Amino acid sequence: MKVNIKKIQKISMLAFFAAVIFLLLFILTTTGRAKKNKKSLENKSEGLILGFSQIGSESAWRSRNTQSIFEAAEENHIQILFDDAQQKQENQLKAIRSFIVYQVDVIAFVPIVEDGWDNVLTEAKEAGIPVIVVDRQINADQSLYAGFLGENGLEEGRKAARFLLNKCSDKKDKITIFEMSGTENSSVVKERAQGFREILENDSRFEIIASQDGDFLRSRGKEIAENLIQKARDNNIFRNDSLYYEGKKIDVVYSHNDSMTLGLLDSLANYGINPANTIIISIDAEQKSIDALTEGKLNCVVECNPNLGPMLMTLVKEIHQGKAIPRITYNQESVFTEDDDFSLYKARGY
Repeated sequence: MKVNIKKIQKISMLAFFAAVIFLLLFILTTTGRAKKNKKSLENKSEGLILGFSQIGSESAWRSRNTQSIFEAAEENHIQILFDDAQQKQENQLKAIRSFIVYQVDVIAFVPIVEDGWDNVLTEAKEAGIPVIVVDRQINADQSLYAGFLGENGLEEGRKAARFLLNKCSDKKDKITIFEMSGTENSSVVKERAQGFREILENDSRFEIIASQDGDFLRSRGKEIAENLIQKARDNNIFRNDSLYYEGKKIDVVYSHNDSMTLGLLDSLANYGINPANTIIISIDAEQKSIDALTEGKLNCVVECNPNLGPMLMTLVKEIHQGKAIPRITYNQESVFTEDDDFSLYKARGY
């Protein structure tokens, strides 16, 4: 049998070119799929729905907190189903259950109080919907929610106490403290009270003579101060140099938030009481409290940063992609004091 060399060479060349073409097509197809998959991952947040329950709008801080979350959601193309609980836990429970029925992708909520969440969180878990706790912590089985995002209440209380220790470093007499706390049974109240006491407990000069619940409201702060003033008047010990409690001059007011602090300042102004003789420490750092600090009406403001939106959206997207998020994520916060260079302050935006 004769072998046609030229024919074999021709067939080999055709086979070679066919293999090259196949290889090129394979590479192009694979690259195209990779780009498509990458684009799909990048746009995975498109159409993502977040159910968010806020406790209310009781202060400029809270309003800014809500606004920050909406702004970040829009930037990340995340749709929000929003509910304002109007300071009632039962409203939040209903909202979370409505999110479950709607089958949102992720639920986030700011708990009004610590307890009473296990049942509804179990329902969310059974529905396959992850939950993020925002701003305030809860007492619940940690397996029922993905993680917490918010402030470090313990450290905020410690920062307030550290300022007070430094402020009173040269004093030897007893120092009386009147505490205005926030909503009863909320985690942040317990943490701010605990952190404050941790720092002062070994210094016998400091005495917390009273702690009253102001529910984080300006109206309650004003009411508490007015009650103190009225009792001082009834007992004929009213002075325009300070506030008094049960006959004792109040050296320090430690307030758990700016709204209550501003309410207290309203009452002092109404009765002509000079706040300069009382050390007043507040938490939040709203613009109005920073203004009061620069005017000499406050001595220290510990920041509680409301701008949680960007971090929340990052966590929401990570959860939606099947990733685990940190058990606790704290926001960064500063301290503003009477010793600062006020010219360096920037507008707070809330």
